[in-house]
Amino acid sequence: MPSWTCDALLFDLDGVLVDSHAVIERHWRRWAARHGVEVEALLRDFHGRRMVDLIRRHAPHLDAEAEATRLAREEGLDTDGVRAFAGAAELLRALPAGAWAVVTSGNRLTATTRLRHTGLPWPKVLVTADDVRRGKPDPEPYLRAAEALGVAPGRCLVLEDAPAGIDAAKAAGMTALALTTTHPPGAFPHADAVARRLADLRVHPDDAGRLHVTLDTAT
Repeated sequence: MPSWTCDALLFDLDGVLVDSHAVIERHWRRWAARHGVEVEALLRDFHGRRMVDLIRRHAPHLDAEAEATRLAREEGLDTDGVRAFAGAAELLRALPAGAWAVVTSGNRLTATTRLRHTGLPWPKVLVTADDVRRGKPDPEPYLRAAEALGVAPGRCLVLEDAPAGIDAAKAAGMTALALTTTHPPGAFPHADAVARRLADLRVHPDDAGRLHVTLDTAT
């Protein structure tokens, strides 16, 4: 079984701790129809990226900042279909408060709404799209989280469901574990390991503050 020893776990939110695929796709489809944007190409690309970056990429003729603000407000308050993944709450509750963070490409409204709606433990460190100049796949979000926790990047293990997030983690010098909740295993050539689901993860903190992580099942 793959195993690691680290000082902190950094979790993406959507697709890792929270299943929000239906609500995200619903709002992107509405937005694409409103602006005449080719929706299938957009949907292949939206995981792990900030809204403003996606709009710039797929609709460069629009005011990306204004569109992202409006879309984030609409999506961020919609909790229809949002749920925590099996094992997420139990895993987070077992971790020391200063040994984990949530790092999401969503904005703060969306992240806090989903955390409250699902009842997941509140992170000591929450890095959102509002907190960075450059989103994933740039390493900035993960580096900010490591700095806020006071943990060296090389001592962090990242859990991600999107290639952009895996690339961000690796660029930050971190170990990256991919979950196949939104992409097939072949989508993660740069991941250190690939797992089917969060519930396959086992974490055991020791008295020195280190986290010993194993996978029950690897893909």
